[in-house]
Amino acid sequence: MAKPRKSKTPDNMIVQNKKARHDYFIEDSFEAGIQLQGWEVKSLREKKVQLVDSYVLIKDGEAFLLGCNITPLDTASTHIIADPTRTKKLLLHKKELARLFSATQQKGQTCVCTKLYWKDHLIKAEIALAKGKQAHDKRASVKDREWNIDKQRIVRHHNR
Repeated sequence: MAKPRKSKTPDNMIVQNKKARHDYFIEDSFEAGIQLQGWEVKSLREKKVQLVDSYVLIKDGEAFLLGCNITPLDTASTHIIADPTRTKKLLLHKKELARLFSATQQKGQTCVCTKLYWKDHLIKAEIALAKGKQAHDKRASVKDREWNIDKQRIVRHHNR
């Protein structure tokens, strides 16, 4: 039996927000640190997190991640009350915060979290400036994606 190939890059992805890519045009992305509690880090190691309806709120010169659901482990400590939907503070530079704030003030712009990943021993969030898609835009992007798949299939079949 052949051994499965190991990828050259380690699997550092915790979770990805696929719904954000479907609902928004992603224009610009930033890397941000997250202020977490111990039980949250343990849950993230087990990948017990959902980013589906999460978004970034910029208030008083600080950025916060809302709607991110981190499910506490059953083995979590009994003396800590775990709130799965706790608001988490994002750690960004002042210039990045100013840019995000000015961009989100424009009509149609929003800031969403697209993924959580490990960077060395730290957990980072990729947040992105996004503009909402309408129904016809979503259909067009699905059509383009399916055409690219068909195109690859045709080329692969032709080269045999």
